[in-house]
Amino acid sequence: IDTLLDEYTDAQVAHILNERGASTGAGATFDPDSIRWVRFSARLKSLKERLLEAGMLTGKQVCAQLGMSRNTLRRWRAEGRIQARICNDNGECLYWLPEPATPPTTPTTPMNVPLVTSAAGGAV
Repeated sequence: IDTLLDEYTDAQVAHILNERGASTGAGATFDPDSIRWVRFSARLKSLKERLLEAGMLTGKQVCAQLGMSRNTLRRWRAEGRIQARICNDNGECLYWLPEPATPPTTPTTPMNVPLVTSAAGGAV
């Protein structure tokens, strides 16, 4: 269960275990509540806790850091401008901040050739 929680939500873990034919100590099938109980009793971290430790941010944190609204964040996610991942069974997402834009490069010229930017009368 601990290994599965690195990648899956409680409901997904329960589904995987049930597909494998595993059962709880009481002989029942797994459900999200039984996975939460195992996490609590074994002190295992949830997928959300693991992703936050890995550096992902909540929507509120991203909006605060980038100075944007939740609507803009949703639009960016739909446009693929920011990466997100579902972190729990409620559909909540965590986000990676987008990479900073690279500044435009300056035009290069062959060595010893001056770059003419203006001439008399404005002609180039």
